[in-house]
Amino acid sequence: MSLDNVVEDIRDEARARAEEIREDGEQRAEEIIEEAETDAEELLESRKTDVERQVEQEREQALSSAKLEAKQKRLEARRDVLEDVRGQVEEELAALSGDRRETLTRSLLDEAADEFDDDADVVVYGRESDQSLIEDILEEYDGYEFGGTYECLGGVVVESQQSRVRVNNTFDSVLEGVWEDNLKEVSSRLFDQ
Repeated sequence: MSLDNVVEDIRDEARARAEEIREDGEQRAEEIIEEAETDAEELLESRKTDVERQVEQEREQALSSAKLEAKQKRLEARRDVLEDVRGQVEEELAALSGDRRETLTRSLLDEAADEFDDDADVVVYGRESDQSLIEDILEEYDGYEFGGTYECLGGVVVESQQSRVRVNNTFDSVLEGVWEDNLKEVSSRLFDQ
């Protein structure tokens, strides 16, 4: 065998080996590309799912927030209506006059008088516009005198220094108690659901 034949055999083997390496490289490159494409598709699907989940979560949060805001607005509107109703009641109480006002004032004073001893010196306060009415009523009570004005819708505040008792029987205080006790019923009637 000649040297030329050996060289040619080595070259043929090198070419065959090179072709084999190239084919292996191409096959490996295709496998890598397939894996990359599969990974990319999986990643894309995962991202899509994440984005869809995030969109749904944000939609739910926005919906929940909108529902909460609507509920707050309804509650504010109800509170405004209740305040208007209470304001109207206060206006009507302040506007009471004549026998109705005298009867209520007398009743509130009688109720307050039960808290004091018969021999106590008692001072009665009331609304400025009710002063003459209260003074007329007090003529029937021994030891009671008008002590001055009190900012209220009507009624009386009665106190005695001897017993250190003070009774607030104003229209305002009675309304406050009645309002608190009946707020749920008033609200139900106004906002029947």
